Amino acid sequence: MQNIGSTPRLGIHSIGEFSLVVPSLAEARAFYAAFGLIVDDDITRERLVLRTADGTAWGEIVEGARKHMRHITFHCYANDFDALRARVSWHDVDTGSAPQWAARHDGLWFMDPDGLWIEIRVGVKTTPDAVQRVAPAQPVDGLRAGLARSEMPRVYPDRLSHIMRLTPDVDRMVRFYVDVLGLRLSDHSEDKVAFLHGAHGSDHHLMAFGLSNAPALHHLSWDVPTFEHVGIGAMGMAARGYKEGWGVGRHVLGSNYFFYVQDPWGSFCEYSSGMDFIPSSVNWQALDHPLEDSSYLWGPEVPVALRANSELN
Repeated sequence: MQNIGSTPRLGIHSIGEFSLVVPSLAEARAFYAAFGLIVDDDITRERLVLRTADGTAWGEIVEGARKHMRHITFHCYANDFDALRARVSWHDVDTGSAPQWAARHDGLWFMDPDGLWIEIRVGVKTTPDAVQRVAPAQPVDGLRAGLARSEMPRVYPDRLSHIMRLTPDVDRMVRFYVDVLGLRLSDHSEDKVAFLHGAHGSDHHLMAFGLSNAPALHHLSWDVPTFEHVGIGAMGMAARGYKEGWGVGRHVLGSNYFFYVQDPWGSFCEYSSGMDFIPSSVNWQALDHPLEDSSYLWGPEVPVALRANSELN
């Protein structure tokens, strides 16, 4: 896997939204509301819309026989749209009409090598241009720093940080998302896992890919302000009946604190805080890290469910 980081800065700048199919909208409504997202019913299109507290719509949930992700929309700058269209064509990627179920049809639609629908559309930059770090309350002499447990707040994620998918060929997916969408390789461990960031300033990864024997959604990662929010989120989900997961811990690649909670269909939602940020001015040097560094610095042992593919028949 080559170190990619010096190509022209043409590319998508952020994730716009995703579409996920699950067997039960009722279960989805309960899970994502417990996680801290605003869940709106769109009766006219028989779907749920997932929003953060600021009103941003990040995803739609529709009902189907089995859980699977059916598309990801990526946003680009208006001045880059035609050039991205030309680059998609130059790489002989088949483009055409949007799928019949698509909410909008004004973007550029095509499939990635694993058969996932991708849309590139002009849209707002949802990744920050810079990150202001917030620390949990620190001790001050003569004052109580921590909250009482009875005062523990609900955790509401600020934004979608990244999406991780499983794939039978990590190298192929990296080449596609770099060559076609303009993402850049951040770090990887052999051909087992890879992390990609946006060239216009983004978290250490907007997309990540892990090796498996079939494509699948692994997790959706949601940014929260501090490490303490990660822990409070984990306790809150357990109190609401969602006890299976992994964490609390800290990653090596990305450096973020994490807790993964398993959704009703076997994939995960992650509370994440403190991820490395790569400004547009930085030419980040991607490295091939030992496998022992590809997962976590500290935390509980990785559960079997986190390494499983939840979409195998």
